[in-house]
Amino acid sequence: MNMNIKIKVVAILFFLVTTRSSAQEKWTLEDCVTYAIGHNLQLNDFEYTEQSGRESYRQSIRDLLPNLNGESAYTVNFGRSTDPFTNDVVTSDFFQNPFSLNSSIDLFQGFQKINAIKTTKFLYKATQQETLQQKYLLAFRVMQAFSNIQFFEGLTAISKEQLVVSQSNYDLVEKRIELGLMAGADLYEAESLLLADKLNVTQSENQLAGAKLQLIQEMNLEEVSDIDILSGIEEKSELMNDTNLGSDAVYSKARAFLPMIKAQELRAKAARKQVAVARGGMYPSLIAFAGIGTGYFETTRDTLGKTLPFREQFRDNTSQYIGVRLRVPISNGWSARSRVKQAKIERLRAENNLDVQEQVLFQEIQLLVQDYNSLLLELEQSAQNVKAQRLAFTIAQKRYSKGLINAIELFTAKNLFANAQNINLQVRLRSEVNKSTLDFYKGLPVFNIN
Repeated sequence: MNMNIKIKVVAILFFLVTTRSSAQEKWTLEDCVTYAIGHNLQLNDFEYTEQSGRESYRQSIRDLLPNLNGESAYTVNFGRSTDPFTNDVVTSDFFQNPFSLNSSIDLFQGFQKINAIKTTKFLYKATQQETLQQKYLLAFRVMQAFSNIQFFEGLTAISKEQLVVSQSNYDLVEKRIELGLMAGADLYEAESLLLADKLNVTQSENQLAGAKLQLIQEMNLEEVSDIDILSGIEEKSELMNDTNLGSDAVYSKARAFLPMIKAQELRAKAARKQVAVARGGMYPSLIAFAGIGTGYFETTRDTLGKTLPFREQFRDNTSQYIGVRLRVPISNGWSARSRVKQAKIERLRAENNLDVQEQVLFQEIQLLVQDYNSLLLELEQSAQNVKAQRLAFTIAQKRYSKGLINAIELFTAKNLFANAQNINLQVRLRSEVNKSTLDFYKGLPVFNIN
């Protein structure tokens, strides 16, 4: 008795664990998008670019700090040279060990460093927006792959329904032949239609496997050959409810937040600041500098001709300097003016790229809105067509069972019904993707992406 109870408890626990494990294997669209963003290798490259931009921006700020450098050398002089202690020309060999510490800071440089900071800041923010844009593009690819699985799952279900009907008709013909109500040739027709439907099921399952593989690759799932998604397709779509949708209204909202537009705006601003950087090279520059130096020299001797010790020389040979340096560019082959012209061209290029991005966005939204309005009619008409073809097939099925029509006529009615179901399924899925895309452009939280 106790052993039976233990076996039952183990079986129940096993069932619960298996059920929970199976439930966890079902992927929602949000799960797929989140996983894909966390494991996509191409996104890593954009994030590295973003990190590089952040470091460039930080370094441009650090460039405002003074330069500080220390130097030391150990030199052995041979032959004719100048004595560093007496400045006399000597021919004896000696060595010297000088030390120096110097610093400089730019007091004025045509505001080049200030403008460079603004430039790198705009470029860094642009890389952030471009990384976000790539995440959205990946999310849309995942959504499309997810929708393809939904379509082929529905297509497979329809094919299997058709196969069940063909199998029933085949069984019916067999019984009628046994009763002598139909000829043996009718069985070959029924078998031909049954085999055709079996082939359709196989093809649909193969297409479904291909769609799943596409999603697996987009998500970068490793060591996985199959994936189960959690999806449900409503018979009546609630996607189409805004009959006054306009391209201009959607574009205005998308224009305000879309990462690819913001990124190009930032790059255009950076290009304008780059012109200011190039123009700063035509102004005079003023640099302040200072330094301290000392050294140990073998020729530094006392009155007895003995070389002074290192500590004493390091203290007594110390010298300091301080000064400013003014640099006025007069003519360098007109290179400064050329850099300004090149920077202006790049500014025009960046502004033109912004106009191109805006144009592409508006045209894409125009197409989406046109599809939206078209799907309003297609969705209703395809649903009505399914009802009509279902009724026609039901009538044909009854007439076939009574021997009033042949197998070819039934096959035609069945195919028309299946085709109507396929079209309706495709329109409903297109409607879902279309609405999600338009909702995204309207600023609604379609994807949970930070």
